[in-house]
Amino acid sequence: MRLWSQRGVKLLAAASLFLTACVITTHKQASRSAQEARAHAKAEPAFGGLPKVKIPERAVAMGAFLQAQVATDQGHRERALGYYATAVKADPYNAMLRAHLATLYVRDGQLKAALDQAEKALSLDPYQVDTRLLAAGISSALGDDKQAERQYQAVLRQEPDNQEAHLYLGTIYAKQGDYGKALKVFRQLIETDPHSFLGYYYCGRVMTAAKDYPAAERYYRRALELNPQSELVLLDLAVLEELQNRPSEAIRYYEKILRVNPNNDFVHKRLGELFAGQKQFDQALHEFERSEQLETNPEDTRTKIGLLYFERGDLGRAATEFNLVLGASPNNYKVHYFLGTVYSELNEYDKAIQQFEAVPANSDSYVDSRVQLAYLHDKRNQYDQAIVAINQALQKKPKNTELMGFLAGIYREKKDYPRAIATLKEMIALEPNNDKFHFTLGAVYDEAKQKQNSVDEMRRTIALNPNNAQALNYLGYTYAEMGTNLDEAEDLIRRALRIEPHDGFYIDSLGWVYYQKGQYRRAVRELQRAVDLTDDDPTITEHLADAYRKIGEFEKAQILYRKALRKATENDQVHRLKEKLDTVRDAGRAAQ
Repeated sequence: MRLWSQRGVKLLAAASLFLTACVITTHKQASRSAQEARAHAKAEPAFGGLPKVKIPERAVAMGAFLQAQVATDQGHRERALGYYATAVKADPYNAMLRAHLATLYVRDGQLKAALDQAEKALSLDPYQVDTRLLAAGISSALGDDKQAERQYQAVLRQEPDNQEAHLYLGTIYAKQGDYGKALKVFRQLIETDPHSFLGYYYCGRVMTAAKDYPAAERYYRRALELNPQSELVLLDLAVLEELQNRPSEAIRYYEKILRVNPNNDFVHKRLGELFAGQKQFDQALHEFERSEQLETNPEDTRTKIGLLYFERGDLGRAATEFNLVLGASPNNYKVHYFLGTVYSELNEYDKAIQQFEAVPANSDSYVDSRVQLAYLHDKRNQYDQAIVAINQALQKKPKNTELMGFLAGIYREKKDYPRAIATLKEMIALEPNNDKFHFTLGAVYDEAKQKQNSVDEMRRTIALNPNNAQALNYLGYTYAEMGTNLDEAEDLIRRALRIEPHDGFYIDSLGWVYYQKGQYRRAVRELQRAVDLTDDDPTITEHLADAYRKIGEFEKAQILYRKALRKATENDQVHRLKEKLDTVRDAGRAAQ
């Protein structure tokens, strides 16, 4: 029986909460800025944003370097770090090796060691822009803004159009309260690139911090022209409207954000307060002025650039940016969450789990971190740990059906069908007319060998949504497997195919109905279409072999049974296919 699990859907929904607790969402339109930010790099990025290094000539250094590359490719960063340290010791005058080692030290949280290697690399080759940017970022993370400022100024002397240097230097000035200098740097960026989304955005932030609200609004609106769906800008504009005592305009921006990201809890809270009335408006303004919403500092900028790198798939650079943020602000739990997500994508699961576990229960990122923990434990078949993590999230959001659906999926994988069924029933009690919940419950009943309950839930699903193609096909296929109600089964599956006419699984179901009706040549035609559309599914291939066997095409049946056997993974099917292959061989010999 083929199943269409809701778990996969729920995982995607849970993963989409990635930016829910944060006040920013990056978009494809905004990624241009990050792409340009590294356009002038002297060294091409290699595996995870690390600088490319020529193979050292010295034998010891060469061996350690090659071992480090292998370890990096396999995701063993600690091992890679050790090999690079050995390579640097063997070839101490290789600037790029030292730069590479510095980057790995940053990702390992060893900022002082990283700065030492970066500065030594620059003493050997002062024209490495990426290394100078890295050194500046480390200095800033260690609280030495003066040294960071000097490094960024050096970059701009070498590359006047380097966007990252402009952004970080400007935010250092803004952090110091020197808004004039900050604005000058950001305006230089805009002059260099009139389409710089982040240039206009940070000009708006500086003007907001300087309380020049009309100027801030002009810059934000220009940024919005470049990226009309930017949650980043929309949120700041909403805050700006509140600061100017224009709640109706703020509400308009907040509602627009929710159309982009319905899961933004911060926006829901602000809207609730605004709709409740203005009695506490002065207090709300005071909180805004204290909050990070109006901060303009290097950590805030680095977080956003890290998110842009994450969006464009440059995970290594994203990890470096987030590690630098945490070096300066170790209790920035949103960034712990972001870094955990990056490590998860890099398949460094132990590091990802460490970052997610660092997020405390009072953080806005707590629920999302528990979801990600559950996903990682589930991926490792550590079902009990996954269940603990999702239940921790449910303690914060006890009636969240997405989280409950994820929990039901874990129980299902664990084959704890009673708990999966109980959880799905709780979801249905909350949303009795949700046809997808009934469908999933029906599928779980089927796995639990409760066939009649499965049929009943599929019927309820179809009653709630006559166009639920999955349920129509599922019920039709169930009848075909049982060999009952075959005319109704054919009608159900044809209804599904009118909705999704090219679905190979539905076509297979129709072919199997013909098979059960004894219409074997019609079955062959439909099942061949299904195999052509799916190819890799061993059950559909087995069905076609069964049909060929029935019409006496034993050689074709043998070929297909072998093909299905190569792709089969379940023990029951492997055993069944071997028996069928033996039987059809005997039948073929007898026919000769």
